[in-house]
Amino acid sequence: MVAAVDINVTKIEHSKLNEMSLENIPFGKYFSDHMLEADYENGEWKNVEIKPYQPLVLEPSLAALHYGQSIFEGIKAYKDANGNAFIFRPYDNFKRFNISATRMCMPNVPEEIFIEGMKQLIELDKNWIPNKKDHSLYIRPLMFATDSMLGVKPSESYKFLIMLSPTGPYYAEPMKIYVEEKYTRAAPGGVGFAKNAGNYAGSMIAAQEAKKLGYDQVLWTDAFEHKWLQEVGMMNVMFIINGVAVTPSLDEGTILHGVTRDSIITLLKEQGIKVEERRINIDELVDAYKKELLTEAFGTGTAATVAPIKEFKYKHEVMQLDTTKATVASALKKRFDDIRYSHAEDIFVWMVKA
Repeated sequence: MVAAVDINVTKIEHSKLNEMSLENIPFGKYFSDHMLEADYENGEWKNVEIKPYQPLVLEPSLAALHYGQSIFEGIKAYKDANGNAFIFRPYDNFKRFNISATRMCMPNVPEEIFIEGMKQLIELDKNWIPNKKDHSLYIRPLMFATDSMLGVKPSESYKFLIMLSPTGPYYAEPMKIYVEEKYTRAAPGGVGFAKNAGNYAGSMIAAQEAKKLGYDQVLWTDAFEHKWLQEVGMMNVMFIINGVAVTPSLDEGTILHGVTRDSIITLLKEQGIKVEERRINIDELVDAYKKELLTEAFGTGTAATVAPIKEFKYKHEVMQLDTTKATVASALKKRFDDIRYSHAEDIFVWMVKA
């Protein structure tokens, strides 16, 4: 039984919802009426409150701004036909959040603040959950260091926040992916498995250069040979090769342990498709393409869910896939959506009532 925590709630007088539409809303641009905030000071969590969404007042010497102690998560909530709010696998994100916290020398957030606080916040702002196809309420838990002094050491104080953002489809069209050979996202012993802010800052230059070449994202490779595949931008990646679903393994700690990735692996097995979590070399992918054994590829992630990939560019090789024939990805997305939107029985117990 999770210990109770007193959460002070201050409600807004007038909702911003009266001034906007939730249809085809862009990802991460708008935020709901309220947010959750808590402080870690002197070895304990305190000042837990839900209040109107508002700016923060921060010192220029804030430790997070100088030394990068900042982590986050991405979760989604949906409505059923009766208007009840459900959160998709929040306990898995809660565990991963604290794994990231431990790696970044930050305190763990208790379940009664992370989960119970999230539930209360969503129940308060559940009208912000769009009731449309491919729409959802994106949940962003965040923690960062708040010591106001300079010095490279773990902070002694932290702030934890949860924000809510209604969103529509993330990738409307199948993606074109550039296989990255110059820049490195993660190496064994590093922080590739942690959802820390620095991972994303360091990846931007590669994504920016890929976009100049007409590609949507990059497929990261290992730090030593630039041959072993890792993940795509903000998503894990999967390939259908000769009828088998192949995805890079988590063994080296260089890629994120995706909650959506894990869910899709479960659904693949449910559909009788063999899954291999293992090391995969770019040369193997090119060879499978040339032999017409590579039939599908797609990304999996909280924001993108199941995102078909129509093209890879590696050196002078352009590998094009016919996404209109991507029967595995389309079946997975439908099955995944049916569970999340309460159109099918949640036999895996993934949905948690807010």
